[in-house]
Parts: sequence; C-alpha cells; structure tokens
Amino acid sequence: MSYIKGLKCRECGRPYPKEPIYVCEYCFGPLEVDYDYEKIKKALSRQEIASRPKNLWRYRELLPIDGKPTDGLDSGFTPLIRAKNLEMALGVKELYIKDDSVNHPTLSFKDRVVAVALSKAKEFGFDTVACASTGNLANSVAAQAAVAGLKRYIFIPADLELGKVIGTLVYNPVLVAVEGNYDQVNRLCSEVALKYKWAFVNINIRPYYAEGSKTFGFEIVEQLGWKTPKHVIVPCAGGSLITKIYKGIKEFSKLGLIDKVDSKIYAAQARGCCPIITAVKDNTDIIKPVKPHTIAKSLAIGNPADGVYAVETVKESGGWAEDVTDDEIVEAIKLLAETEGVFTETAGGVTLGVTKKLIKQGRIPKDESIVVCITGNGLKTQEVVAERIGRPIKIKPNLASFEENLNRR
Repeated sequence: MSYIKGLKCRECGRPYPKEPIYVCEYCFGPLEVDYDYEKIKKALSRQEIASRPKNLWRYRELLPIDGKPTDGLDSGFTPLIRAKNLEMALGVKELYIKDDSVNHPTLSFKDRVVAVALSKAKEFGFDTVACASTGNLANSVAAQAAVAGLKRYIFIPADLELGKVIGTLVYNPVLVAVEGNYDQVNRLCSEVALKYKWAFVNINIRPYYAEGSKTFGFEIVEQLGWKTPKHVIVPCAGGSLITKIYKGIKEFSKLGLIDKVDSKIYAAQARGCCPIITAVKDNTDIIKPVKPHTIAKSLAIGNPADGVYAVETVKESGGWAEDVTDDEIVEAIKLLAETEGVFTETAGGVTLGVTKKLIKQGRIPKDESIVVCITGNGLKTQEVVAERIGRPIKIKPNLASFEENLNRR
C-alpha cells in the first residue's frame, strides 16, 4: 500500500506527481514528498514498529516508496550509546552518542538515504544510478548499487581523502574525480543529469533520497523510550540531515507516537566552511556561499542546497549554531575515542567539538539530555589524526626489553 500522495513544492506548495523531478517549474523551489498522514496514523503504532526487523524500513509508511523495500535491508537501527565517560569529561548529566559510524554496509548515515534512493530508482525503472559526493555518499552508492545490480557513476572532488576513494573504487563503479570543490562537482552533475537518463540520487531522485535521513531521528526517539531528547547536535553539509531529523520528530508527534516535540536542534560546521552557522548568527535566511577550506571534507559544501531550511530548523526549534577550528575537530575526535571507544571521521569531530563549545557557552544546560550525532567512521579519514596520536613502543622479543621500555610511554 502506498502512503504517498505525490510531491509538493516546499515554497509555493504546488502539487506534483510521483516522478523523478526535484524543482518546481513555477517558483524553482525544491520538491518534497507529500504523505497521507491520516492513512499512516491508522496503520502505524509503537507496537507495530517494535514488531518489525531492526532496520530503517521498520518506519516503512513514513518512507517514500510504493512497493516493498528492495535495498538497505540491513541498514539503520544503529546504537544509541549512553556516553558515561564523556558525560564526566564534559561535566554533564545525560549524554548519548547516536553512532552511525557502524551503519551497514559503508559505515555512515548515507547508507540510510541510499537505501531509499535505490529502492525508488528501481520503482521508476532506472538501470543506472549516479551521485555527486564528498565521500560517504560515494561509498554507499557504489556499494549498494553493486548489490542491487545497477550500473553506477560516482563524481567526487579530486582531492578527496584516500580512504574514501579506495572505499568507493573497491566496488568497481565508474569513479570520476573532478578538479574542483564539491559545489563545482554538483553543478557538473546537474548538467550530466539533464543529458543522461540516470537516477542521480541527490539530484532528480533527491526528494525521495532525502527522506531516508528521517530514520536517524526516528531511531533516537524510539531508542530513548519514545521520548525526545532536550538537545540534538547535528553536523551540516548541504543542510538536509538536520532538517529531516527534525521533520521526523515532528511526524512522530503528528501521528500521536510521542506526546510532544521538546527538542532544540543545533547546527555544527567547521570554521573553514560554515555558511549555515554564519546565517544563524547573523539572523538572516540568506545563505552566502563560501569557498571551503577545512579538513572536514565531508561537510565542505560552500553553497548548501538546504541551507535555508537548516537555518529555519534551528530557529523554529529554539536551538543555535556553532563552528569549530580544524584543531578543535582533531581534539574532539581523540576525546570521543579515548572516552567512548568510538573512532569518528572529521564530521563527528565537528559535532562533538561544537557540543563542547555549546556546553561551555551555557547554551546547552548541563542537567538536560543531549544527543550527539556521529555520522561517519574515522577509518575513512585516518590522515587527519595520524600526526596527533602516539607511536608504538618498539622492543626486542624478550621480557628484559619489554621491562626496559615499560615506562617510556
């Protein structure tokens, strides 16, 4: 059974059919999925969700496919960790890590959105998928499209981290490294999408693809015992994830699955690429594009497609926005590893670094529940910490050598 009415423009509200389109032809606003919430309310309950397999499709009615899901059947439902050691380090009462660094199959939250995008691309009859990516999306499209038997073309900036390049090529896609930043890659892909009839997951399939991010928020609420945390800190690149997490929480409220929405949402970016944070601090809805310069390459989108909506989310929820330096990113990566045993990539360093700053500023009270969103795995960006961690102690294979070197650390 389908629970989708169609698409609608986020700006003027004009309705559109369920097709691989993403821009309103009248006002050029982005399109989003329009659901039949009355029908969903009759079909979905806490008990029904709890009875289902622990993957992102347990929220099937709130995801934009018409048939059965075909991809990502092992993706989602990642751990929500009570971070006791980190609580002590930061001096707070209740802090959780939502850990998508262990998401299946490619260790980032992008596995959620790609699962939805590929399921929808198949419904539309596409045999080829493509994307513009800062790394994690490239990994996920390459991997999941391989499983799905689809042809795949991946476009990335040429200076991407080696771990993410290898983590894409191993699945044998056509990988195109563009000499430019992500915004230039994305513009090229928009031109390619007009000429080639491919399912570009973050262009012509974008309205459907983006809905997969809601499951990140759904899981937080369910794993907290069907209640919302007071504070949620989210890394921002294009701005879609933060808007969809908040949308998902509000959908649960609309359906009566939770009593109320009581979460403040905070945007986190690297100082070398923070157009969303700048807009929030300047109290404007105008996003001024920037040229990225940061080690957090997965967040290095200087002209975020959903930037305006990310700012709107922060303001509506009563949250705030903050940025951190590259040094602060590295220190936060190390702190998370040393306290909770979670090795995050640079985006997670941004999120935790911003969390530390917001607590210190008093914007996040120390006695209220906090969720820090970790969206990718540190094995993909090892080079950023390689010179900032210890070295092994080399010894000879005997006890005397071990004891001689025991106190050198």
